[in-house]
Amino acid sequence: MTDEKLTEYYQSIQGILLANHFTIEAFKVIAFGLQFTASREGKSGLIRVYQKKNGTFTLDFSPIKDPELLKNVRQLLDKKIPSAGISEKIPRNVGNPYDLGYPVIGTDESGKGDYFGPLVCAAVCVDETIAYALRSIGVRDSKTCTDHEIRELADKIKEHCAGKFEIIEISPEKYNKLYEQMRMEGKNLNTLLAWGHARAIEELLKRVDCKLAIADQFADKRFILGKLQAKGRTIELVQMHKAEQNIAVAAASILARARFVEKVSALSKKYAMTFPLGASAAVIKAGKQFIAKNGLPGLPLVAKMHFRTTAEVCEKEQ
Repeated sequence: MTDEKLTEYYQSIQGILLANHFTIEAFKVIAFGLQFTASREGKSGLIRVYQKKNGTFTLDFSPIKDPELLKNVRQLLDKKIPSAGISEKIPRNVGNPYDLGYPVIGTDESGKGDYFGPLVCAAVCVDETIAYALRSIGVRDSKTCTDHEIRELADKIKEHCAGKFEIIEISPEKYNKLYEQMRMEGKNLNTLLAWGHARAIEELLKRVDCKLAIADQFADKRFILGKLQAKGRTIELVQMHKAEQNIAVAAASILARARFVEKVSALSKKYAMTFPLGASAAVIKAGKQFIAKNGLPGLPLVAKMHFRTTAEVCEKEQ
């Protein structure tokens, strides 16, 4: 059974969406609100409506994974999202394996699969109130966001999480030195990733009191824990596949991606050329262009040298 005002609010949302050629499935009652699926042009996504204690409402678009659908829905309903001054707490969903309770530190990285640019690791500490705010502004896995959305969301995350986030940037030059050092010690990329995650957590723990952290499942969790314990830090670490479904990890993924894109853009300006993301044919072409302009010794300043892409970049044209 739903509150009459909540039902009326849902009907107003439903009317807007139906008027814009969406198909709406019957809603389902959830804790502190309701949820329903909206579909258009073969794309569908879940929308949640939460009723606050003061009788007002907030919308949660985070379950919508398709960027185009999310953009369309938000353009129609964005005015119904509360302003940044949110003081309510998000209800915990105990049936969701990614909802571990609060406070929780989420970590994620960006640049791991990109030949050019740094590796960036970010950590964000989230409590119930911050979680509510981040959900309300549309924080979700950075892979579902456009670059423009990432820049906007990163600024908002920094506002809501002031003093409760840390960003560790490992420049290409430092990355190459660390990777070579770890390779000589018989270690691999996972060790370097763990070092970045652990460093972000450790720096954040200097400012916040938190006993729980969650990260994506990229290796045995002892990789990260080993780095933390080496500096006397103890924390319960959970690693899960698709950990970005946890709001703290999603926020970290956005901060990491925003910093990564910012730094690649800075490199492009510095060297007056475009550094494509990823490790595609366009990347190889850009690498050859860089060497032609700056020489091979300069490549470690912009690229991750252990990538197989390096051999193709250095291969001479026939």
